[in-house]
Amino acid sequence: MEKKKNYNLLIGVAALVIILIVISVVGYLVSRPQPVVIQGEAEATEYRVSGKVPGRIEEFRAEEGQTVHKGDTLVIIDSPEIRSKIREANAARAAATAQKDKAMHGARQEQITGAYELWQKAMVGEEVMRKSFERIQRLHDEKVVSDQKYDEVAAQYQAAQATTRAAKSQYDMAVNGARQEDKDAAVALVERANAAVELVNAYKDEIRLTSPSDGIVADIYPKVGELVGQGAPIMTIQDLDDMWFTFNVREDRLKGMQIGDHIRLSIPALNGSTVEAQVYYLAARESYATWKATREIGEFDTRTFEVRARPEGRVEGLRPGMSAIMTVTK
Repeated sequence: MEKKKNYNLLIGVAALVIILIVISVVGYLVSRPQPVVIQGEAEATEYRVSGKVPGRIEEFRAEEGQTVHKGDTLVIIDSPEIRSKIREANAARAAATAQKDKAMHGARQEQITGAYELWQKAMVGEEVMRKSFERIQRLHDEKVVSDQKYDEVAAQYQAAQATTRAAKSQYDMAVNGARQEDKDAAVALVERANAAVELVNAYKDEIRLTSPSDGIVADIYPKVGELVGQGAPIMTIQDLDDMWFTFNVREDRLKGMQIGDHIRLSIPALNGSTVEAQVYYLAARESYATWKATREIGEFDTRTFEVRARPEGRVEGLRPGMSAIMTVTK
């Protein structure tokens, strides 16, 4: 009887010990810090492809999702205004060049010869009037002709002299060409016309839009035939060689996520592949992202920080928008 009593006591003690162990294990599991799962996403540098000239989309040379390289032609824009300006600028340059050549080379030989003949004719006329004036002057001194007749011949002689000087001036101008000021003005007109042609040719290059970087075509906004304005985005190129992960993290969970720290991430879209990344950016978010305490005692408002981490090496298959999971201790 005594033996049985001791046996029951032993069983009770063992049961008590087991219960205490179970309670301790449960208490530990309940009270130990629970890991916190923080979800972020992959991002990449994006380039907006847009043109400097308005026009209609004539042709797309790349499709959404297609891999492109820097310098590849992506879009061709039809712009009648640019074609018209090119013709206008070329015509203005041709006119300015002709004006410059005329100023630099002077008059043609035929013009020089004609001016010389007019000068010689004027000289002959002046010589005839000189002889007539000298005769009239002698007669006037002898009181043979009236003062009126003398004045008329004197005026005609002066007019002949003026005609000779004018003809000589025209001949000299034909031989010497334009004045230096006129030549300088002609050169300036040509330079101005050349600048206008260069400007419209620069705009002409803008009707063929090229890729600014290697990457993939993420989005195409207009359709073929649609009108696009100056500077309007036409497509987006994502540079997959410049990717990072972005997380929004409460400040009380930033342990191990300072600039330069290494973190381990899981990518669900890549079958849970593990990626090593390094934190390179840490900044507080706007006030609307601040976590507000729900109790007046024991809690405090905590700011939310944006954390960016760059993968250590290229991750095959990683695309912008894929989720990234980070587990931290609470």
